[in-house]
Amino acid sequence: MSKRSVSPLWLIVGASLWMAVAGNGALWRRLNGLGLLNSWQGWAFTVGMSVVICAALMLILGLLSWRATLKPASIVLVVATALASHFMLRYGVVIDPGMMVNLLQTDTREAGALLNLGALASLLFLGLVPAWLIWRQRVDYGSLRRQLGRNAALVAVAISLLALTLLASFQTLASVTHNHKEVRYLINPLNSLYALGNVLTQPLRRDTSKRLPLGEDASLPPAQATRARPSLLVLVLGETARSDHFGINGYPRPTTPSLEREGALSFRNAWSCGTSTAASVPCMFSHLPREQFESRKTEFEGLLDVLQRAGLAVLWVDNQSGCKGVCERVPHATVNPAENPTLCSDGECLDMALLEGLDARLAKLDPERRARGTVVVLHQMGSHGPAYHRRSPATQKRFLPECTNTDLQGCGRDSLVNAYDNSIAYTDHFLGQVIDWLKRRETGADTALLYVSDHGESLGENNLYLHGLPYAFAPDTQKRVPWVTWLSENYRHSTGLDAGCLVTQRDAHLSHDNYFHSVLGLMEVQTSAYQASLDVYASCRNR
Repeated sequence: MSKRSVSPLWLIVGASLWMAVAGNGALWRRLNGLGLLNSWQGWAFTVGMSVVICAALMLILGLLSWRATLKPASIVLVVATALASHFMLRYGVVIDPGMMVNLLQTDTREAGALLNLGALASLLFLGLVPAWLIWRQRVDYGSLRRQLGRNAALVAVAISLLALTLLASFQTLASVTHNHKEVRYLINPLNSLYALGNVLTQPLRRDTSKRLPLGEDASLPPAQATRARPSLLVLVLGETARSDHFGINGYPRPTTPSLEREGALSFRNAWSCGTSTAASVPCMFSHLPREQFESRKTEFEGLLDVLQRAGLAVLWVDNQSGCKGVCERVPHATVNPAENPTLCSDGECLDMALLEGLDARLAKLDPERRARGTVVVLHQMGSHGPAYHRRSPATQKRFLPECTNTDLQGCGRDSLVNAYDNSIAYTDHFLGQVIDWLKRRETGADTALLYVSDHGESLGENNLYLHGLPYAFAPDTQKRVPWVTWLSENYRHSTGLDAGCLVTQRDAHLSHDNYFHSVLGLMEVQTSAYQASLDVYASCRNR
């Protein structure tokens, strides 16, 4: 380590060059995949991109080039660049505002699954080593007057360099980013800075200080009071389940024997409203279609609020990283690993833990509400990656050998799919147990189950893994989800639903936009917020 002091300028140029060149492997790989590195013009464009990124970083660090801020800011950027580079390279993800929300909402157990040896190596060599060099380097800041002049000159040079390079490469840059929008989310670490700024300024674009009421006229039909039994509906909120890996949807592997044995109905053309839990869950429990939900200017109450307002008992039980705000105003609980040692380990629980103590949780709800009807939401761990092998117990692994590495590129394709399919098969087992639980309650309730996943998953297709790509260019594997319904005979009789009619609709196009209205229809809630045209069961309800 050099004892000689250097000007802040050299530290800024060195850190910016390192991040622009070494931290953008995913960007260079994508440009190569687009064929831009097959000619000298493409190489010239790539060099220009490097200069643009470097100049932009010099501008940012130039504004922060003060004794108290330069080194901390440089270190944070270098470390963030290293981590983002690893995940973009290894999993094919991009960094956009949606991914930033996922990052900010990730709990420690999810983060721990992603911090494998590959991530630690990338963090060490791309992040911690240069960060250590930055921290140890002596910097001659000079007087305040000198700092002001030098910082102003650096910012001016960075702006000029940025402007000139953008002008020189504008035509190619505009074409590439217009035709391949994912490229703009690979520019590291500017993508992370933009995404974080977008998330932090969201309150300026959307009024989050209040939540508008919804379904204030919600009620139950008078005829329900004369029924022998109230309705009991279990909503299983799936996690990371791909529709095309469900045997009931035509997948050649027997991943769903329980659902098929129980005669469940599967809609095979269902689509999510997001590619991550943070995006999909609030959207699917909203009355707004996806486009309107994303552009909303204020917050609204959701499906569970309307069900509760209608007089029904509502309960949310979570085995995930939270309900993303949709269960805040109804009774809710989270599976406690300490209370389920046989189903939980290392702070994570298998989904069967959701049924442990469920009767006791329901018994605590208002009995008058339960007499009108009950809706239970079970939020699964499901097939949450990258540790797919942890989503099924050793005794129920049907497909072997399976990948046990969270660095998914280090797994063979077959073993990766085996691990994922085992998680789907365990979800099927769990759903079968939920149906058995409902059957045992048929003397006191008309029972039904609706299972819908929040989003899908990429399993290495086109070198993409996990989920969370921006919806506009995410592959169908991240957006096409299972939508499965099981209705007891008593429930079909009391609500007039024709199972044969539903079978004829199983290939109809539907999406999370239909979820809010379909659940209200299943519970026969009357409200102006309900739209029969979006209720996937309405056309098969005979009165």
